Amino acid sequence: MGDDELYASRIFLGAALPLLKVIAEDKESVKKGFAGKNGAVQVSALTGNRESVYGAPKIGTHFLIEDGALRFGKGLFETPDVELEFPSVAALNGFFSGKSKKLPRIKGGLRHPGILVSTFKALLAMAAALGVQEAPDDEATRSMVVKMYFYLLSSGISRLNKAGHPDVAKWVKASPDRVYAWTVEGRPELSAYLRIKAGNSRAARGTYERAKPFFTMSFDSTTSALGILLSTDDMVEATKAGRIIMKGAPEYGAAIGEYMMLVGSYAK
Repeated sequence: MGDDELYASRIFLGAALPLLKVIAEDKESVKKGFAGKNGAVQVSALTGNRESVYGAPKIGTHFLIEDGALRFGKGLFETPDVELEFPSVAALNGFFSGKSKKLPRIKGGLRHPGILVSTFKALLAMAAALGVQEAPDDEATRSMVVKMYFYLLSSGISRLNKAGHPDVAKWVKASPDRVYAWTVEGRPELSAYLRIKAGNSRAARGTYERAKPFFTMSFDSTTSALGILLSTDDMVEATKAGRIIMKGAPEYGAAIGEYMMLVGSYAK
């Protein structure tokens, strides 16, 4: 429905790529790769004959590496040290969905080989984490993957709203001020939320502190969370067994579940 190319690009640039920050913080090999480095990295795509749709000849996102720590910014950066530039938005979507192995044009790689290598290692690690088919054996990796999925889903729904996806935008426009949250019981560090009101939406990492969320999808463990997130467990059975706890009216859980699946469809 609508412009699927546009929606997918908003998911990849605005919700998936920022997960590199999680990988760089939680995965030791990636963290070591960025350690001590400084610079700016940009991922972009030319819009070509679709410039009127995207509003610019090129779209993208960037992150700054500040003594090894990653900080994401909005939109294009004026003078990136390294840039991964795709010839089209479709090519960007194909690469990040795993449907294409064609590499982007690499700018600045010869001048900053360390940054380039660290970035590609982080991208591969992110793809591996999001591409798991079942819950990893170790708790640290399970926690990282759950965190990434919570961030991807909350940010992804918000990005679809801002991109004008008809179903999501209609839902957000008709909503009063409400907060939807995802969490693992007893693990506040594994939390994310989405706040919506009269057409506006904002996703955030962590717990919502100002009031009790309108609806929370909570899990009793990271294994249970991944059972639902990876579609290896049945939601009805998981609810009956207490592996998933819906804190709010069931009908709202069904609605948020629908939009979670929508984000997943664009990210694949």
